[in-house]
Amino acid sequence: MAKQNLELKATSFTLSVLYINNSNLDVVALELDKKLAEAPQFFLGAPLILNLSALDDTPIDLAVLKALLNQRQLVIVGITEASIPFSVQAKDLGLAVVRSGKQATAATIPPRGTKIVKQNIRSGQQIYAKDADLVIFGAVGNGAEVIADGSIHVYGALRGKAMAGAGGDTQSVIIASSLEAELVSVAGQYWIAENLQQHCHAQRGCVRLDGESLTVEILPQ
Repeated sequence: MAKQNLELKATSFTLSVLYINNSNLDVVALELDKKLAEAPQFFLGAPLILNLSALDDTPIDLAVLKALLNQRQLVIVGITEASIPFSVQAKDLGLAVVRSGKQATAATIPPRGTKIVKQNIRSGQQIYAKDADLVIFGAVGNGAEVIADGSIHVYGALRGKAMAGAGGDTQSVIIASSLEAELVSVAGQYWIAENLQQHCHAQRGCVRLDGESLTVEILPQ
């Protein structure tokens, strides 16, 4: 049978959420430039949803905000938790209006499997565990990325980037025999190497969320 020219299929993609908490776009731009300087590869080219809940009915031009973000190579695909005026602007700009977990009925986390990798992850490699925890028996080198919708366990040195809870699960954790990561992230909250080293360096530890901030617990060897 000939393949159809157009197919519509349900799938899932990881979307980061950028919270805009100030209506002064000059302030937003300065803060954004600071964050991008800390982790320049974390957001660039990735689809983002803007959370506008803090702005309520504050009259800002969404088109100007979108242009400001586009200039910094941020790809804005929609908004969430926005007032009706913002939703109208978004539709005029061709942006999606996304219902958040607070606005929709609570979704249950699907049954999670475990993806096991028995090798070192080298620079330039990326491993993704969809709807699963990720267990790595080996080291994660500088320039490598390991991503999981669930938790990440590295039985070796973690020197690259590790992003757990990529699907939004705030209960996910990152555990490594030696935490030396370039970047760690749980459900979108992240630390770069400098933040991590203030709490833990080349030690066995567990990175998790405490409220809306990351924390790390040193584990016994």
